[in-house]
Amino acid sequence: MKRIIKASKVHRPATGVRRLRPTAKPPAAAVLQHLSQAQRELLERLLSEPQECVYHPCFRRSTMPGAELESVLPKPAGCTLSADAASVLETELAPGEVLSADEERLLFLRFNYCRYRVLRILARFRGRRLTAAAVRTLLEWANRAQEIRTDIIRFNTSLVLAMARRSRNSGVELGELVSEGNLALLRCVDKFDVARGFKFSTYACRAILASFSRASAKAARHRAQFPAPYDPAMERSDHLETRRETIELECVDELKRILFENAADLSPVERRVLNARFSLDGSSSGRNRRRRTLDQVGSLLGVSKERVRQIQNQAMLKIRAVLEERLLAAS
Repeated sequence: MKRIIKASKVHRPATGVRRLRPTAKPPAAAVLQHLSQAQRELLERLLSEPQECVYHPCFRRSTMPGAELESVLPKPAGCTLSADAASVLETELAPGEVLSADEERLLFLRFNYCRYRVLRILARFRGRRLTAAAVRTLLEWANRAQEIRTDIIRFNTSLVLAMARRSRNSGVELGELVSEGNLALLRCVDKFDVARGFKFSTYACRAILASFSRASAKAARHRAQFPAPYDPAMERSDHLETRRETIELECVDELKRILFENAADLSPVERRVLNARFSLDGSSSGRNRRRRTLDQVGSLLGVSKERVRQIQNQAMLKIRAVLEERLLAAS
């Protein structure tokens, strides 16, 4: 009974997604100096982000990059494979517009085998510093995985465009549907398991359609909250600034009228202070109007800045009283 329990603890599924949170430490500074900027960025991403692969039992039949590929990846019909794993992983497929089942299976096995080798290196150096040889091998497998992933995406981007054109989601632009579908396609590439026997398009179509539904629901919520269509020209409009400037000019005209009629019974000194402070006696208007500071008005009148402030406040109180009376009379 104890043997059965022990065996169940170490049992692993034959296939499926395997994840690893890296704990390996970066190599020495001398090793990093020999890496390019792109290689350093890739290495940093590999050591900081969780890594995963879709495991297949054929991966464990090889432990070295130079093992024969026939023992690592089953040979599909119609594809010519070389004997060395490193050279065959670099061999490019030449399919037509759509990958065949064997070509697609081979491509995904190559992709996940490269990711599997990355996980093995990171697991071997768990909690330890990477050596120079390990860094070179790690980056080589990671670059191969990225290249194959790019090929897979390139072969299947037409699927997203075709589904977006046939979609009946109203209110969502074609470009937005394609963008959401491409994101779903990227996620599907990382999760697809060829051991289940399905075509990738069968697996990806459901995820792409689900992304279309989410985009449609998001657009519907946006239309419910903002019924009016978005107009960039209105957002850049200076309506508020124009209105504010108009009100300012109207206030200045009313102030000039009060000063001209002397309806607030201002003294000659108070009128001079206001004229000099706000340039009410000048010919400029709007934003071109130059306003003097308290120090400048004080130097002009031969008094201190504090005295100018007192005179200005006293004059403004008189003008405000007249304005309030006129507003009350108008209402």
